[in-house]
Amino acid sequence: MLNLVVVVVVVVVEVVVVAVVVVVVVVVVVVVLVVVVVVVVVVVVVVVVVVEVVEVVVVVVVVVVVVVVVVVVVVEVVVVVVVVVVVVVVVVVVVVVEEVEVVVKVVVAEVVVEVVELVVVVEVVIEVVVVVVVVEVVEVVVVVEVVAVLVSVSAVLVAVSAVLVAVTFN
Repeated sequence: MLNLVVVVVVVVVEVVVVAVVVVVVVVVVVVVLVVVVVVVVVVVVVVVVVVEVVEVVVVVVVVVVVVVVVVVVVVEVVVVVVVVVVVVVVVVVVVVVEEVEVVVKVVVAEVVVEVVELVVVVEVVIEVVVVVVVVEVVEVVVVVEVVAVLVSVSAVLVAVSAVLVAVTFN
């Protein structure tokens, strides 16, 4: 009879030990999953804040570029007006004095070359600005897509945590 009592006590102790180990494992798994979810949420929030800051910087850069382009266009218009005035004055001088004809042709040629060079420079600046804006927009889109992937991963981790908790307690 004493052996039976010892066996029963040993079995009860083993059941209690197994139950305590199972409870400890479940608590550890739940704590680890909660920590992982909190870390993922913090990372996602930090990435979203960084994306917003980058978007503000991109908007500021675009505004600065637009202002520069407007200034360049205004300068170009002023140069064209000056060129037109110079050409009119040169034509009048050519009509009045034939000897000045050679000098006028040289001046007109130089003005035309300068205007062509200015137009080429303005076109290059505009193309560079467009490329920079496109690159910045692509970078913002890539960052937004990374944030979307991180949000999806955190949703999957939350779902896995829920399944593990459900399986553990069922």
